[in-house]
Amino acid sequence: MGRGEFSNIPVLDVSPLRGGARPEDRAGTVAELRRTLETIGFVYLADHGVPAELGERLHRLSVKFHDLPAEAKLRIRMNGAHRGYMPFSTSTIVTSSVANVTKPNQSESLMVMHDVAEDDPALGEPLQGPNQWPAEIPELRQAALDYMRAMSALGRDMAVAIAEALGLPPTYFLPHFDRPTLFLRLLHYPEQRREEGLFGSAPHTDYGFITLLAQDSVGGLEVRNRAGDWIPAPPIPTTFVMNVGDILARWSNDRFASTPHRVLNLSGRERYSQPFFYDPSMDSVVDCPAAILAPGEAPRHPPVRYGDYLLDRLNKNYEYRKKAS
Repeated sequence: MGRGEFSNIPVLDVSPLRGGARPEDRAGTVAELRRTLETIGFVYLADHGVPAELGERLHRLSVKFHDLPAEAKLRIRMNGAHRGYMPFSTSTIVTSSVANVTKPNQSESLMVMHDVAEDDPALGEPLQGPNQWPAEIPELRQAALDYMRAMSALGRDMAVAIAEALGLPPTYFLPHFDRPTLFLRLLHYPEQRREEGLFGSAPHTDYGFITLLAQDSVGGLEVRNRAGDWIPAPPIPTTFVMNVGDILARWSNDRFASTPHRVLNLSGRERYSQPFFYDPSMDSVVDCPAAILAPGEAPRHPPVRYGDYLLDRLNKNYEYRKKAS
């Protein structure tokens, strides 16, 4: 199968990536991961070790949050640290090589990021600020942080496997995640009408390293293949959908594919999802490692500090940041 040529997204049992697996089982899993990330950029992760009850609890509280009156949610509207509530019709506006979209996404969300302690020296630096929590649902904070802790452990496991898939030492990426940049987005998509250019989430690629998505039973996620067909990524219970982000594609000299995807919720039901984005430290320098280059091959991208790259992407794509600038 050539790059971008696919009609479905495979399921990968990643239990051999945890401790205690036979070396040959781990090697086989890493090889399959490499093939999938090179050709598709998307894969379902099964047997990942994250307790199901953590995601189920968070899902219930996400539904409860989005059922709050608008005025309650607006009390924690997005702050300058990129944390809080994003109302309908104010989220990402996409203008890129993927799509030229002028209609806002048909979704609302609560954005949670890594916790920053009040005595942290980084407090006040870009994207280093307080999360915002609804007073009406005090248990949401602990549920979100517990989930993020478990997902961070999975993200670390996948970073090790991704390094191996690139032929690098297993720990190659780990210093870049000393203080990882974490995003948890609790999304609600109402049923949308069928209209040209209108999306729950417009066609896009993700910014960062990897995305780990938990979706409910409704469906609506689609991934674009090389032929331009939109391939459904239907819900598979107890799995996460993992995809390559732009910064990992860049790090791998575009060996791993950051593939366009979108959400259309034409189901007649409310849709909820909780993508978790596992990204490098803000001060990490992303530079293609010479060890992965073939003889005569040159890096396709110059080195970039991740924080600078991320802020540029956020400033271009979020309406609240445009108004603040």
